[in-house]
Amino acid sequence: MLIGKPGAARSAICTASADHVEIRGRDLCADLMGRMSFTDYFYFLVTGRDATPDQRFFLDLLLVAIAEHGLTPTVQASRMTYDADPQSLQAAVAAGILGCGTVVLGTSELCGKALSEAKQRVDAGESPDDAVAAIAQETHGAGGKMPGFGHPLHKPIDPRAERILSLADERGIAGAHVDLARRFAPAVAKAWGKPLPMNVSMPIAAILLDLDFPAAMIKAIPILARTAGLLAHIAEEQDRPIGFLMASRGEAAIAYDGDSEGEPGDR
Repeated sequence: MLIGKPGAARSAICTASADHVEIRGRDLCADLMGRMSFTDYFYFLVTGRDATPDQRFFLDLLLVAIAEHGLTPTVQASRMTYDADPQSLQAAVAAGILGCGTVVLGTSELCGKALSEAKQRVDAGESPDDAVAAIAQETHGAGGKMPGFGHPLHKPIDPRAERILSLADERGIAGAHVDLARRFAPAVAKAWGKPLPMNVSMPIAAILLDLDFPAAMIKAIPILARTAGLLAHIAEEQDRPIGFLMASRGEAAIAYDGDSEGEPGDR
């Protein structure tokens, strides 16, 4: 039974035979292996095009910026899963990646949506300041969180965000989306009644949009980057295991308040 609307029965990414592998019209062994970096190859796989020098530079930059950030929840899940089943490296990586959502790591996609909405408002005639102010006020009024702003650790600035924006200026690629990202900072501070640091997710989205990356890559960048970080943690877990230690410390830190005579907490 077919569910949903079918697409055309074809794919443009890869075909293989006994002695040949072709990727988007190019011979894997003769044209790509030994000639193309993984960053270039990732861009080529997703888009079918060669990256420009600026696209290559900033793709590398963003992957490095977001690959690692310590013992985050995704890392803890990955290391604990590896300890539970050391024979299943892929399950440990998957456990970490499954935790990449709109609270941890996945907010760059939401930033991209906010920036795209602001750009549409500007293209429709609003001033850039009015466009970002309206989005910030609407988000705050609805009780939401402004994607790309606030961080539990990096205050008053996120050094990663500052570095990305600095390099965008230095290389002359900062466009409309980077400009809107910067305008969001005072708009968010006004809406929330206090300054909130721009975190790394906002410039990631802004750079990708200004450099004409496909929208699908906005969330793909953190996922691909963090996969490398998780693999590093799992490699360390093999020699310096802390997964079960984190689990035991977590259990010890949580108080039990169940009651056999009633509902939990009825005391």
